[in-house]
Amino acid sequence: MSFVLYILAALTVAGGLAAVLLKNTVHCALALTVAFAGLALLFLELDAQFAGFAQILIYIGAVAILVVFAILLTRGSETPKGSAYSHSPLVGLVIAACVFAVLGWAVLHSTAQLPPGTTSATPTVTVADIGNALMTRYVLPLEIVALLLTAALIGAVIVAMHEKEGSR
Repeated sequence: MSFVLYILAALTVAGGLAAVLLKNTVHCALALTVAFAGLALLFLELDAQFAGFAQILIYIGAVAILVVFAILLTRGSETPKGSAYSHSPLVGLVIAACVFAVLGWAVLHSTAQLPPGTTSATPTVTVADIGNALMTRYVLPLEIVALLLTAALIGAVIVAMHEKEGSR
């Protein structure tokens, strides 16, 4: 494995940890954007161009920016006054250990079911083919997602305006 892959993996994990551990909501959203960017760069490093560019366009370009706008418009960036942590961290550790055990078991017991003596074929679909399909056959779902994201942003603006009028 290359050195760049390790750097990108560290960037992705650091962004994810920062998104979970930071107390300011705006900083968490920005750290989540860093994790999304690291994941997109990992896809690009592994020669999965469509997944990498889709990660950049959809998650960084739409979802992360929408989350940041929603937080800023609804004034949700203030730190909560009470403790955000449970009084019994042992319960959280037990649940995390159980989830980790189930995921580990699933990974260790998964096998690829290829016939003996055959290798997996490389898909013949290119990024251009996927783009053509999105602009012809799947243009309606693509437009519906765009309208949904626009409606969510307009809803955040309306909620923010409503809260501002109520505070006067």
